[in-house]
Amino acid sequence: MPVVPSKPPANGHTADPIAPQDPALLRRLLRAKDRMDAASHEAWPVQRLAEVSGVSDAHFARSFRQAFGIPPHRYLLTRRIEQATTLLRDTDLPITEIAFATGWESLGTFGRTFRDITGQSPSAVRLQAQARLEPLDKVPACVLKAAQRPDLTTAVSEKRRRQPAGTKPTSATTKEI
Repeated sequence: MPVVPSKPPANGHTADPIAPQDPALLRRLLRAKDRMDAASHEAWPVQRLAEVSGVSDAHFARSFRQAFGIPPHRYLLTRRIEQATTLLRDTDLPITEIAFATGWESLGTFGRTFRDITGQSPSAVRLQAQARLEPLDKVPACVLKAAQRPDLTTAVSEKRRRQPAGTKPTSATTKEI
């Protein structure tokens, strides 16, 4: 079967995540990424991240995706779900408390997003973690985090846009996180 080259976008820009960027811009993007890592429970709209980076909103969103391979909101989702998974596994805190501690404003949104990303409900993840209590004391924390990082190849909002024909999306499914 012949390979058909993809058409470039109409605006003439390419979405090549490997294209080289200005080192000063990358440092500013890392500054915003570090802020999200340090306070993932806070709201991080693109405007706030752009201010931290010292660039415009649109330029920040484009540059962040180009530099890190995912949009800023998806990166923030990853951090929140990682933190929630750790708390579910390592503490006995109620799921509601974990949801609010990791930055979610609604338990329903937390549960739905968690299930969309991990494929399991928060309570199922907790039960599974408790069932297989293996001694992981000798494994470095950075290795454990990397192994337990959720796969966000498709954003939650993108999944919802692809709902089967004939289903009516709710107001929560049309809103971006």
